[in-house]
Amino acid sequence: MLYLDHAATSPVRPEVRAAMEPFLTAAFGNPSSRHTAGEAAARALDDARRRVARVLGMRVGDVVFTSGGTEANNLAVKGIVLAALERGARHLVVSPIEHESILESVEFLRRFHGTEVTVLPVDRHGRIAPEAVADAVRADTALVTFGHANNEIGTVQDAPALIAAAHAARAPVHLDAVQSAGWLPLGALDADAVSIAGHKLGAPKGIGALAVRGRVPLEPLLHGGGQERGRRSGTENVAGAVALATALELAEAERDEVSARVGAATRRFIDAVLGAVSQAALTGDPAHRLPGTASFTFAGTSGEAVLLELERRGVISSSGSACAAGNDEPSPVLVACGIDAVVAQTAVRFTFGREVLPDDAPEKLAALVVDAVRAVAS
Repeated sequence: MLYLDHAATSPVRPEVRAAMEPFLTAAFGNPSSRHTAGEAAARALDDARRRVARVLGMRVGDVVFTSGGTEANNLAVKGIVLAALERGARHLVVSPIEHESILESVEFLRRFHGTEVTVLPVDRHGRIAPEAVADAVRADTALVTFGHANNEIGTVQDAPALIAAAHAARAPVHLDAVQSAGWLPLGALDADAVSIAGHKLGAPKGIGALAVRGRVPLEPLLHGGGQERGRRSGTENVAGAVALATALELAEAERDEVSARVGAATRRFIDAVLGAVSQAALTGDPAHRLPGTASFTFAGTSGEAVLLELERRGVISSSGSACAAGNDEPSPVLVACGIDAVVAQTAVRFTFGREVLPDDAPEKLAALVVDAVRAVAS
């Protein structure tokens, strides 16, 4: 079976499992406890925080460990905007192609706190223009939030330009880097807050982080014992934090080689599919995209039917965001890019991992896609 749904989740790396195992067994102490076992756990937590901060280009105290990317995004959007309400900043800028955790947080703020929302336009490839950000930001803008790379179509934003446009108007920026972490450089970006998730990198599900610069006020969403410097109460997941730090460091160390290798294989696969399937259309930006993402629409088919045919042939892929699984509506991301709603429902996404594939894998995989599409269309 060939697993090509790494944008949804990836397996735990052996090195990560080995690094976290002691903190599930012998070194299991609560890091808030004032005894030897607790202090050992606290040291491991501090070390994990330092390692994550280094890769993200943040200070150690900026890193807040969370239960994953969804919580990190909720904490960033709600936490920053709620804190800004006290100074009269009630405006938020977002794009229509963001992850559900962003869009639902924005909707919560609009419904229950009267936040005014500006939705940025995107082009047919899902890119945001810096000029659109500059035009949208106002004196009362509490936050500009956007995804570094889209989880469905793989489009990568010009993050430096978008951040600069927001900062020129003194608006803080949250960058959802859940998909881009480990694939793209993050350390030099000047975002005010950055979200990541461990299970996209080879850590277990249930651990993530929000790095938010100390100058940015943040209202906590979880209240209790005041852990994470009062920004996220609850006993910390020490083993998870160690796993996240290890996975992030490994991915960063390998990033240049893996991105080049996987990107080349993915481009061969894309070219082979487009050359052999007449109704195939690539979604997302053809140049500015994640190295391992290949997403298509197959007009005249059913995306779900193609997925079933592919799985019968030993290939696991997806129709888009795993967080929207079971939703019969066309992808809002594809519709926002101007794709017809009926065609949008034929979408299939292939997302490669970091493993080394055989030299002929892209062409063999494309042949299986051809067979699957023909089986559905016939």
